[in-house]
Amino acid sequence: MHGWAGWILRIDLGSGKISRNALDHSIAKQFIGGRGLNSLVLFNEVKPHIDPLGAENVYCLSAGPLSGTPLGLTSRVEVSTLSPYSGILGDGNAGGSLAFMMKRAGLDQIIINGQAGRPCYLLIEDDRVELIDAGDLWGLSVWETTDKLREKHGRSASVACIGQAGENLVRVATTMVDKYASAARGSGAVLGSKRLKAIVIKGSQRISLAAPEAFKKLADEDREFFRNSEFQSEVVGQYGTHIGMMMWEPGFRNYEKYWNGNEVPDKLRPEAWKDFSLGRHGCHGCHVRCKDYYRIPSGDRAGETGKAMEYECIFCLGTNCGIIDPVAIMEMENICDTYGMDVLALGNTIAMLKDLYSRGLLDKKLADGLDLSWENHIDQIELLHRTALRQGLGNLVAEGMYTLAKRLGGQAMDYCYHVKGLSRGPYPSGVFSLAHATSTRGADHLRGRSWAFSQPDPDMFPILKEQGMLLENVDDDPAPAVITGERITTLTDCIGRCKGAVNNWISAMPLVWKKPVFEGLAELLTAATGIGYNAGTLEQAADRVYALEHAFNIHQGTSRRDDRMPQKPEIRDTEKGKADLRKHEEHLSRYYQLRGYDLQGRPSPERLKELGLEFVDRVLNENPANRQWDGPPMWELEDYPHGGKRS
Repeated sequence: MHGWAGWILRIDLGSGKISRNALDHSIAKQFIGGRGLNSLVLFNEVKPHIDPLGAENVYCLSAGPLSGTPLGLTSRVEVSTLSPYSGILGDGNAGGSLAFMMKRAGLDQIIINGQAGRPCYLLIEDDRVELIDAGDLWGLSVWETTDKLREKHGRSASVACIGQAGENLVRVATTMVDKYASAARGSGAVLGSKRLKAIVIKGSQRISLAAPEAFKKLADEDREFFRNSEFQSEVVGQYGTHIGMMMWEPGFRNYEKYWNGNEVPDKLRPEAWKDFSLGRHGCHGCHVRCKDYYRIPSGDRAGETGKAMEYECIFCLGTNCGIIDPVAIMEMENICDTYGMDVLALGNTIAMLKDLYSRGLLDKKLADGLDLSWENHIDQIELLHRTALRQGLGNLVAEGMYTLAKRLGGQAMDYCYHVKGLSRGPYPSGVFSLAHATSTRGADHLRGRSWAFSQPDPDMFPILKEQGMLLENVDDDPAPAVITGERITTLTDCIGRCKGAVNNWISAMPLVWKKPVFEGLAELLTAATGIGYNAGTLEQAADRVYALEHAFNIHQGTSRRDDRMPQKPEIRDTEKGKADLRKHEEHLSRYYQLRGYDLQGRPSPERLKELGLEFVDRVLNENPANRQWDGPPMWELEDYPHGGKRS
């Protein structure tokens, strides 16, 4: 095969069986790679209502057909599983060098099921594949584990692993790639449940391209645009996602309000973070280098360095939890990276908990001696440690926002601003709320939202506006724009491309500055694979993957009521709130119509047939969900593993 490496690796941890299977050419053509291949496996192999932390769950990693090629920004790996904190499709997209090394090792996808009898790690070195005892690694942090495995297998090895949080089945635990890149949605807890501490990959094979000269020319054109873009070099390359503090209106105190740029304190603005900077770095093969490298100047972790502290940490563990101390925020980033916890999910959980505390709705006994006042960063840092080790109140926080609200009961769910277990906060009807509602992994900004409205993108917005792809205001009829955004980002996740530090069009969709949407990518994929892709076949591929993911969630019990618009309790029952909710329902119906779904959000048999997904309709009919989605199964708190070394 060209473009694709041509092989899928399957690991059964229960039996220890390892098999290498050829990638089906027709499947590759239809689902492309990355997220597409993973979502197909999950639909086919994950039964309804299983326990995400049980042996039946499946854990998939997939690179894209453009990963490992001369095209830049393509070292992204898709990690997919049934999420243990949302109970639906859970995928994360991580950088580093794992996707590159997978392709160099001759692999497009790794599928892991079962449960090992004792801790182990997976070693892949070209054709050598081995499960190795990890007893000496169990209990170590992400950073310690990565260092030890690289000492043993070489500095060039890419390492995906978990820390103590994953071992303790903390539901917001993440798979950490090369120490600092995170593949979230609870994938770290799934690895912990399978007793798989790490995946180590090294490879030396080359990727074959169908038309290498044509591909290189297109890749050079793509790179040249980034080189000539002042915005990419002087803004994105210098500040990365920190510019979001001025552009993206971070939430404050559990979304009490959204700060505009003028309200952001000086010490949290992009220029202020430069005071801690030691330089910039990027994922493998990236010419943008959007990520920061910093040193903590004072406090308990004075002198410690870290990398890739994104806007999400500053916002979710910082401002949305009432914390505006930059040193505390850097400390929390490092703590989460070493334990292996998702800063976004954990931040939203703590923000909700602090909100309940501030309103007198949290039993002080549950606070476990901690002061959860908004400004208290010392006790919030302590809570991070207790969460990773499942100690005291941390054992509850480790459940994630939705399950925590269920356990607390009372009015807790009123302040849990979620869509299918994930949160981006409450918004009025329009493009944001519709994009959050229809995202196939729960409320999310990377499933198309940022591409559906006038995301500040000075290079592309005028061009796309002229083409009619973007409008000044899409809130009156957001469905067409949301679908366009979903198609773009689905394809980005399938090919192994980065969506860009600032979620921009030229990163997510190669050559979009030069050619109509999808056509540049079609030329790249054709040159890489030898398959004659065009804009129409790519649009259909994106819709195929998205419909499959919707169907997967339906199989887990979701329905129209779960494509919701969260509202604050003081708004929800007012006439204005009710009118806004009706408007959201109108937008949702139009979205379903344009997608070819029925009014309950189920893809119609006719639409599934058009997409080559007749088997999906058959599965949904023959084995329907037997209960409504209500988050993942809950365990007794004392049944979880807990404890371990503090980071």
